[in-house]
Amino acid sequence: MAYPLPIDRRGHESKAILAVHDNSSRFYSSGPGAAAGEEIAHIGVLNAVNAPSSHDALLKGLRELGYVEGKNIVIEYRSADGHLERFPELAAELVRLKVDVIVASGNPAIIALKKATQNIPVVMTVVADPVGAGFIASLARPGGNITGLTNIAEQLSGKRLELLKEINPKITKVAVFRNPTIPTLREPNKMSLMWQCDLVDE
Repeated sequence: MAYPLPIDRRGHESKAILAVHDNSSRFYSSGPGAAAGEEIAHIGVLNAVNAPSSHDALLKGLRELGYVEGKNIVIEYRSADGHLERFPELAAELVRLKVDVIVASGNPAIIALKKATQNIPVVMTVVADPVGAGFIASLARPGGNITGLTNIAEQLSGKRLELLKEINPKITKVAVFRNPTIPTLREPNKMSLMWQCDLVDE
């Protein structure tokens, strides 16, 4: 089990992975390809789409911390290729592979992983409201096996609405396009009352 770690709001998933490593005795497992006396960490990556730039950024961050793919880490990439209904199947596959930690982006991926495992540490990225979504207990004390990053989009969404009204005070109706798996955006609704405009939730 991973020790629960405070949620990072800045966007350093490679450091979050290493924080899990430092707090979990199960991060490493021996494997072929390791040098004598060296062990290999197995990392799962689960995304909605194949994102080479994100993978490159993750690898770069890990290299800066001394972890090199093919040397002391092996990464299992899985992508839903835009078909979100595939997440449960892909999450179960990573669990069967017995990876040591899983990095996942977006609420649908985290929902699938939360159902698939309570033991493998999960590092989340690009998650708007992990507390409201029920992924963690709180930002300071997540609990369970999920930690990682959040962009706190609920508060930011309210600020974006405020900026829209400053740019064009005559705005009276704003359409909101969002993923239905993300909790209701409460902050913008409050802001809509303050700025006297209607939100159309799509």
